Amino acid sequence: MNERPEEGIGGRARRLVPGRQRGRRRPSGEPPALPHAIGRSGRLWLAGAFYSAVFVAVVLAFGPFLRAAEAWDAAQLRFVAGLRGPRLTDAALLVNGLASPWVIRGLRWATIGTLLVFRRWRHLLVYLLALIAVEVAAYQLSLVIGRPRSLGVEILAGWTGYSMPSRPLASLAITLIGIAYTLVVPGRWRSASKWTIAVVIGLVGLARVYLAVDQPSSAWFGAVLGVAGGVAIFRWFVPNDVFPVSYRRGKAAHLDVGGRRGEAIVRALRDQLGLEVVQVKPIGLEGSGGSTPLRLRVRQDDGSERYVFAKLYAKSHVRADRWYKTGRTILYGALEDESPFQTVRRFVEYEDYTLRLLQDGGFPTPEAYGIVEITPEREYMIVMEFFDGAVELGEAEVDETVIDEGLRLVRDLWDAGLAHRDIKPANLMVQDGHLRLIDVFFVQVRPSPWRQAVDLANMMLVLALRSEAPAVYAYALRYFTEDEIAEAFAAARGVASPTQLRAHLKADGRNLLAEFRALAPAREPVAIQRWSVRRILLTIGVAFGAFFVVGMIVGNWTAFT
Repeated sequence: MNERPEEGIGGRARRLVPGRQRGRRRPSGEPPALPHAIGRSGRLWLAGAFYSAVFVAVVLAFGPFLRAAEAWDAAQLRFVAGLRGPRLTDAALLVNGLASPWVIRGLRWATIGTLLVFRRWRHLLVYLLALIAVEVAAYQLSLVIGRPRSLGVEILAGWTGYSMPSRPLASLAITLIGIAYTLVVPGRWRSASKWTIAVVIGLVGLARVYLAVDQPSSAWFGAVLGVAGGVAIFRWFVPNDVFPVSYRRGKAAHLDVGGRRGEAIVRALRDQLGLEVVQVKPIGLEGSGGSTPLRLRVRQDDGSERYVFAKLYAKSHVRADRWYKTGRTILYGALEDESPFQTVRRFVEYEDYTLRLLQDGGFPTPEAYGIVEITPEREYMIVMEFFDGAVELGEAEVDETVIDEGLRLVRDLWDAGLAHRDIKPANLMVQDGHLRLIDVFFVQVRPSPWRQAVDLANMMLVLALRSEAPAVYAYALRYFTEDEIAEAFAAARGVASPTQLRAHLKADGRNLLAEFRALAPAREPVAIQRWSVRRILLTIGVAFGAFFVVGMIVGNWTAFT
């Protein structure tokens, strides 16, 4: 009953991952390998905020409850007032100074400045939005509730506005929580910072109750609003698993594959592809900007081990792709099909499709082994063959065989109606003296003639970096006419070449682009600007949206700081 036949439907042999065992289907209701959640403490604070809001609503809606709550708060204030003394009062005034506007402004500007220095743009944006959201919520709630300060107890410090919720405590709480989630590295230091924040907020709350500027329930509600709002916003929009706070250099696209995510990757590969993974290691991060490339060591049935390659995609990559293509449309117009992907699932589905398409066409690309779900609609991984012993073309010895195979590869892509669209040193490998093509995510079916011409120019430039331009040009004439080569270098300008290739060309010192243009027949440059109604409307819309967001942030920042 549990035996798995080696034949597929209709008796056709199935292509299985080498070393694969039988996988396991996740039953309905069982959580995925890496569930997306805001965490236990996040749920606790949200529950506290919810019950606090319900309590306030019930108290305001029913007169007896309101009178009972007011009587309880007044009794607590009178009790605390009976403990007053000169030294305690001086200490309370000093502690209450932590919630003063000047202290809060100083902390916020220091945080913003630090985020700017380390260029954590997403954390900065979320920090600003969290401040505005909590400040607006506290202000609007205070107007709706309209609760005055308690009568009969002398107030020993300055105050403004209504008392419920305590706006100074909410402001201080969201400011400190923002510091913890944007500047402090997750782990022991962040846990210590949270306990410190809890102590500070607790002391400030007690000081304000002692000074009678806040009732106990108002102080509690303000603290809960600031902490719960901050925890929910930061854990939802900049979760540690996707946007970790780190002071090590690296690209934001590269996800941390240790901890819970690393365990989830191992478990998902075992359950979904039947692979027993013994090591997960990032590889080739310098040449990858749109995913997290991984080398996986897997154990086979006979006990031996081998490597497979994987690319981890997250929802953040979809957003980055969307903004990247929007920016290209605004700056350069519709050079080609730049339609963004809408989900991360479509990311991996498309790359899996292009891998299988190129394999069917006989191209020297990795064999696709399948797609693994880490977190539904948030994180997926595509697994493929790993070229053991292969060396990146930028570091390999390039001989006549490699040059010939590189140019023939472009010719075969042209004949098949395809374009790679990302030919650069990091995507060309040399294994046992032969060329291998990797990273086929950008492959396009029936591309524009401009894109095909650019592929040829980029391939010739990459090969010339490890050889000489005249030799590459001579081999190119075996597969392309002089007019086609001239078209390629007339189209290869600026944005046409990948960033890594442009950096290598600059570091090489030779003007290889000029050398190739001198060898090829003269041709007018191919225009890369394409104007359209969509480009104009998109530019106007983005500019208007940017001005609106900046105006909103500045206006609210001025009002609440």
